Amino acid sequence: MAQTAPAQHSPSSAIDAQAVLAWYDRHARLLPWRVSPADRARGVKPNPYFVWLSEIMLQQTTIAAVRKYFAAFTGLWPTVQDLAAAPLDDVLVQWAGLGYYARARNLHACAVAVVERHGGVFPTGAAALRDLPGIGDYTSAAIAAICHDERVAVVDGNVDRVVARYLALERPVRHEKPLVRATVQAAVPERAGDFAQAMMDLGATICAPRRVNCLICPLEPGCAGTRKANPLAFPVPPVKAEKPHRHGHAFVIRDDGKVFVRQRGPKGMLAKMTEVPGSAWTDTAAVVEFPFAGDWREAGTVEHTFTHFHLTLRVWTIATDQPLDEGWWADETRLEEEALPSLFRKVLKVGSVGEV
Repeated sequence: MAQTAPAQHSPSSAIDAQAVLAWYDRHARLLPWRVSPADRARGVKPNPYFVWLSEIMLQQTTIAAVRKYFAAFTGLWPTVQDLAAAPLDDVLVQWAGLGYYARARNLHACAVAVVERHGGVFPTGAAALRDLPGIGDYTSAAIAAICHDERVAVVDGNVDRVVARYLALERPVRHEKPLVRATVQAAVPERAGDFAQAMMDLGATICAPRRVNCLICPLEPGCAGTRKANPLAFPVPPVKAEKPHRHGHAFVIRDDGKVFVRQRGPKGMLAKMTEVPGSAWTDTAAVVEFPFAGDWREAGTVEHTFTHFHLTLRVWTIATDQPLDEGWWADETRLEEEALPSLFRKVLKVGSVGEV
């Protein structure tokens, strides 16, 4: 029996880059790391350091959350040389709350590499950028296109969604990555940087995850999802596996306005971030083993979801003045100066009030 050929997309499904650019020229979002299309046309060039920093911060994070972090970083370290010279612990403190903390460690390592290998100047091409720590296919393409108009496809989650709807892809995007990239690559014009940012803006504002405004979309004339009268049916969602559930204990130890904290190990989850002492995280709830004997009180529980698992921590508190090793006493009024990830900020909040 003859096999059924995979669905083919006709030439009419090609993205109209000029329509996208015309829309972007009128509606580009104002972002602190972006050069507007009008300024770009006048010869103003994007700052590769700003573009790189914003792209790393925006991975798995929203623009609304990133704005204040971007302002803080560029205020403290206005150039890549400044960031490279900063202690990693200071970078981790400023990053705390953004999540995915390996990004912060790679951010610092990349800054050092740019200074040491390239004299403080980011490479201009995507291929050379990929050799830097923490820069993969997407980020290298974004920097090369936005800063230097390299004609390379820039495909983030927003662009995945736009193309999945435009082509009415019948399978989840994860199974159609080569087609999505080829579709974008075929459309990249000379204004590659503006086109890349325009496609991202379309996905963020016009072709958003839970709403669409097809009437004002520059791609509406050729959009297969619109012709099917239900663009929100795309992208087809993948089947989600249930996240494993892990359990553990966290110990909030206080003495006269200070709380005992320590640094996590150099590798693994939340590496080198600040934490309160705690148990291992296990697949089943284990009987608590306190770090030392005393009048421990249970304050409540913290629920936290990571990318690959959900965590429940039982929080225990105690007041003590006994000496403790492998950590330090942090002033509770200055905890913002510590590299505490959001998980342990939750733990300290529960531990401070003694209840959930």
